[in-house]
Amino acid sequence: MNSVYPLSDPKSKSCLWSLFVVAALICGAYFIGSAFVAKDYEDRASRWKMIDTTPNRQQSLQCKNQCRPLGSEALPKGIVAKESNLEMRPLWGSSMQDEKLSSSKNLLAIAVGIKQKEVVNEIVQKFFSSDFLVMLFHYDGIVDEWRDLEWCDSAIHVSAFNQTKWWFAKRFLHPDVVSEYNYIFLWDEDLGVENFHPGRYLSIIKDEGLEISQPALDPAKSDVHHQITARARNSRVHRRMYKSKGSGRCDKNSTAPPCTGWVEMMAPVFSRAAWRCAWYMVQNDLIHAWGLDSLLGYCAQGDRTKHVGVVDSEYIVHLGLPTLGVLDKSEEGQTTSQIIDDRSEVRRQSFIEMQIFKKRWINAVKDDNCWIDPYRQPANRSIH
Repeated sequence: MNSVYPLSDPKSKSCLWSLFVVAALICGAYFIGSAFVAKDYEDRASRWKMIDTTPNRQQSLQCKNQCRPLGSEALPKGIVAKESNLEMRPLWGSSMQDEKLSSSKNLLAIAVGIKQKEVVNEIVQKFFSSDFLVMLFHYDGIVDEWRDLEWCDSAIHVSAFNQTKWWFAKRFLHPDVVSEYNYIFLWDEDLGVENFHPGRYLSIIKDEGLEISQPALDPAKSDVHHQITARARNSRVHRRMYKSKGSGRCDKNSTAPPCTGWVEMMAPVFSRAAWRCAWYMVQNDLIHAWGLDSLLGYCAQGDRTKHVGVVDSEYIVHLGLPTLGVLDKSEEGQTTSQIIDDRSEVRRQSFIEMQIFKKRWINAVKDDNCWIDPYRQPANRSIH
């Protein structure tokens, strides 16, 4: 059988080759043309993208740079209420504008027990007459027995058994809650205010530029623990004390507590900015706040030798009454009193907490490479 090979014909081979060349040229032209078309489309698309998205991109950058409170990112900015206050709101009948105009601008927060009711009443009456908002921290859990006082329903009452002023303050005086108040008075209850007027005191600390302050103590009637808190006669304000004998001498060149830049934790008064700083320094688990006094100057919004002071012309009496740690377990009808006095245990715990706080401060300073101490002391000096 003879086989037939159709491509053996020269003419057939020539024809097939011509078709192959034509197909190759067509394919080449297609791919080259597609490349030019794609490049042109890409250029146009890029221009369209630049034209269409430039405003959106600018808006995106602008929005990204906005500082929003953590957790509010899902909300439109205008609806976010970043701050609050302690003003009580009526259920009906009063316009928001009228209430805003009449709201208090300063706050008194005071830890109280029912046994000091008479003393506290004298304090609170003076502050209410000077347009303060008053907040009572009831450390003995007793609230109802205050209701016979005319101002009781106008005060804020917070009750927690056997807790300190600083425990309450850390939990209920967050800076964002009290940001509407110019000054925060964070006082103990055993203070006599016969020679103290809140309005005049405010005028003095504003005029003197005091961010952290306290009224001086009458040395003749008070339980004075620190010399710098004692009232200086014929003086409006003092910012330092002088001590020429014994250890820890203080003179005009002293720049550190307790010689200057220092107030006691009994009756401190904070500006809004100073309290925002101090609140962060109050440790959540160290409820006595011992050791905090020597470091408050860091929150003075500048030079602590100038912005921390004791007001002499408006002074108080520290009565030194037993408060926390003293429990009366007498039952009604009993003729003998059952007083349990654990103040020694409270004081021991306070010392323990002070040592913990000092260690935390030292470690915080050592670990924070970005923080610069404006009051750097020589290596052999430590916080008081």
